[in-house]
Amino acid sequence: MNIYQKIALFVGGALFGSAGIKLLSSKDAKKAYTHATAAALRVKDSVMGTVTSVQENAADILASAKDINEQRAAQEETVEDTSKEAAEA
Repeated sequence: MNIYQKIALFVGGALFGSAGIKLLSSKDAKKAYTHATAAALRVKDSVMGTVTSVQENAADILASAKDINEQRAAQEETVEDTSKEAAEA
C-alpha cells in the first residue's frame, strides 16, 4: 500500500468518525437512547418482581420442609421411646 492510500484511509476514517459522533449525539439518537433505557428499566422491574415472587415461594417451601422434618423427628422419637419401653417390660 502506498503512502497516498494510507493518507486517504486515515482521512476517510477521521471523517467517518466525526460524522459518527455527530450522529450519535443528535437529538433523535438521544431520544432513542432514552426510550431504550426506559424499556430496560421496565424489564428490570418485571424481572425483579418475578425474582421476589420466586424468593417468597422458596421461603414458604423451606418453612414447610422444616415443619415436615420436625414432625418426622417427633414421630421417630415417639417410636423409639415406645420401643424402649417395650424392651424394658
